[in-house]
Amino acid sequence: MTAQLLRVQNLTVSSDGYAAGEGMTLERPFGHADPAALMSWAGATASWPHRTDGGGSRGLDDHFTRDFTRNIGAEIMGRGKFGPQTGPWEDHEWLGWWGDEPPFHTPVIVLTHHERPSYTLGDTTFHFLDASPADALTRARHEAHGADVRLGGGATLIRSFLADDLVDTMHVAVAPVELGAGSRLWESPDELLDRFHCDVVPSPSGVTHHLFWRR
Repeated sequence: MTAQLLRVQNLTVSSDGYAAGEGMTLERPFGHADPAALMSWAGATASWPHRTDGGGSRGLDDHFTRDFTRNIGAEIMGRGKFGPQTGPWEDHEWLGWWGDEPPFHTPVIVLTHHERPSYTLGDTTFHFLDASPADALTRARHEAHGADVRLGGGATLIRSFLADDLVDTMHVAVAPVELGAGSRLWESPDELLDRFHCDVVPSPSGVTHHLFWRR
């Protein structure tokens, strides 16, 4: 039986290692960071799922945009990726940033200290779990029915799974912008080289793709 991998897929960080800025709000999911400065490499591709015309680039960036969903059966995300609220849930009517048709199309495990009932939007079901990284991964693998699990972020969540040595592969796109503060994945990608092989591939769009896999 093929192993179910835990994959970080298409995470974009600034050149100084931040995946999001400070001051996240409902209106600004990336805080002080400009999401276009981080994610324009993916949004410009032909395979960007929100594209409404027939254009877009092909090539390396488009390959990674397509690869986002390949063999993914479930996602794990932190509460900050689901929404800006902290503490006990005050409004169960608010169902996340993702609209009526979330882009995941799989079960999603939202790690939070404040659980709430599961619900389904489109073909995505959100489950809210207060659990360790290892227990969350066990639940996600069950939900994935043999496919891989995507570790969706944010950066703090990914660091916790790296600390517990649970991540199998990572694709991190480094954008040519500095944020200076926020949610940080690393000070340098070299921090991971004791446990991962790494290939670094520059793209004509200006981002640099870092591909990590276990040693």
